[in-house]
Amino acid sequence: VLFSAYFAMQVIYARRKYRISPPETTGHPEFERTFRAQANCSEYFPIFISLLWVAGIFFHQGVTAACGLLYLYSRLKYFQGYAVAAQGRLGPLYTSAWLLWVLVGLALAGLLAHFL
Repeated sequence: VLFSAYFAMQVIYARRKYRISPPETTGHPEFERTFRAQANCSEYFPIFISLLWVAGIFFHQGVTAACGLLYLYSRLKYFQGYAVAAQGRLGPLYTSAWLLWVLVGLALAGLLAHFL
């Protein structure tokens, strides 16, 4: 939740800096990158939370928590990189996608172990 709030605040600051009133979503390229980075992170948040919850319950809380923290760090780096330049998002994007797949694997392994 704190990351979502931080990302939203960065969009608000960019709106003020470049004088872009809501509901406008276009304008200065830096604002557009910040806005898209925040929207992209928000779109993946429900997937992340669901996987984190299932993996934590059915697999192992410690391993899941470590993956969750790494995911959040990679999304923070994604946001910061994207706000500066579109190419800056790629490394953290691949890392966060890989971590989501790890969480999928942990969740599936935990569910299979629980129900079989």
